[in-house]
Amino acid sequence: MFCSGQIPIDPATGEFVSGGVAEQTEQVLRNLSAVLSSGKSSLSRVVKTTVFLADMDDFTAMNEVYGRFFGENPPARATVQAARLPRDARVEIDAIAIVE
Repeated sequence: MFCSGQIPIDPATGEFVSGGVAEQTEQVLRNLSAVLSSGKSSLSRVVKTTVFLADMDDFTAMNEVYGRFFGENPPARATVQAARLPRDARVEIDAIAIVE
């Protein structure tokens, strides 16, 4: 399953979550989890992600949250700094996962 990049939009409000890159990363991963679930997959079945950061200085904060969601066996990952993300997000993450 190929999942398009997710940004930190709260599906209940259609607005970005408040806070910095940590809060945005948490919402992005919740959104990604919901997309995966609708496609009969899950974060535990992700084999590759790409993380796009507006500022590579945010890597440590993003990585802390990312680690909580993916645990001890995280998928392969590429992390890049992007000049600009949709709606000026601080983080966007796409994924490739195995479908059950």
